[in-house]
Amino acid sequence: MEIPAPMPANVIEVLVSVGDKVEVDQELVILESMKMEVPVPAPEAGRVTEVLVEVGQAVSEGDIILRIE
Repeated sequence: MEIPAPMPANVIEVLVSVGDKVEVDQELVILESMKMEVPVPAPEAGRVTEVLVEVGQAVSEGDIILRIE
């Protein structure tokens, strides 16, 4: 499953790594948009297979930030 950015933002924290098991609603990445921190939660449980962003990176709405399976 691909996890997209919900809005244009900057990545301020990546909370998971490839291989990590995640649970439903676990925070994966923290974004900053308009001076607000926005957590991106896991929509389902699984294992992180790819992390496509790094701290300081700007993302656009819909950009894939990570994948879980």
